[in-house]
Amino acid sequence: MKMKSFLAVLFFGFNALAVNFPVYAGDPPEDTEALSGLHEIKVIFDITTGDAKKLLSRLGLIEETRDGMLKQGVSPHFVLAFRGPASLFVQKDQSRVKLEDVELMEKIQNKLKEMSKDKSFSLAQCAVANRYLKIKNEDTIPEVHVVGNSFISMAAYENKGYAYIPID
Repeated sequence: MKMKSFLAVLFFGFNALAVNFPVYAGDPPEDTEALSGLHEIKVIFDITTGDAKKLLSRLGLIEETRDGMLKQGVSPHFVLAFRGPASLFVQKDQSRVKLEDVELMEKIQNKLKEMSKDKSFSLAQCAVANRYLKIKNEDTIPEVHVVGNSFISMAAYENKGYAYIPID
């Protein structure tokens, strides 16, 4: 009887892994049709989420997106524009976030430090959001450039051909 229980657990365990980690037969899917004729892609990410876990996850997805473009021969140019509640995670004062978010805030800032070293990324914080949240512009981490008004910046980038992707 114990052997049957063990085999059942093993079977269900492998099924769970197969569902959560798909295995591709051959090469993983690509975006050939969508990327046809493109040599570069410009995107502005409007980052407003106040959920630290979600923000860290989305930063990872943005990096994965950059990597996927590079693998497929397309140069990414990404602007990450922080405003609203997301502003709290790109400033130095940890007392401004929930205690349970301090560790995630550190991970977010370390991820942004890494990303700032890659010329694919430009990081921007809205001064208007800082003002509303009573954050001094100089308290924004140095890897993130403070812009006057992210609505103006986003409109300008869109007029320069950047795709707009909201992250809330």
